[in-house]
Amino acid sequence: MAIFSRTTERLKHLRNRSGGFAGAAADQGGAASVQPGSRDMRAQAVHRLQVGMFGLAAMLLLVSLASVIMQRVKSEDRSVVAVQPSGSPSAAPANDPLADLGVAPEVPVAATPAAHKPDKPAPAH
Repeated sequence: MAIFSRTTERLKHLRNRSGGFAGAAADQGGAASVQPGSRDMRAQAVHRLQVGMFGLAAMLLLVSLASVIMQRVKSEDRSVVAVQPSGSPSAAPANDPLADLGVAPEVPVAATPAAHKPDKPAPAH
């Protein structure tokens, strides 16, 4: 961050000293344009390089993030395809929306408590 602040300070100094850029000085009508020195030209070049490198890094970050998101979506699609049955109707009733979405496990019809009978009858007293 110190590099950016030094560069912006140099550019502000250049603008204040020369009264703006050469094109702005020519528009003032008769005012002599002051050419920036080699040090000021170098500062401008460094600033342009910093802005360009920051832009390239930002684009690299965005492309990497998009790639990670797309890979996760593809892996989610594969897992959804693997979980779905292969065209055979299930024994679960069709009115169970959580089972249809795959959030809750399908409960077989035979596992309900009413269908389950104890092996031994209770002794009578």
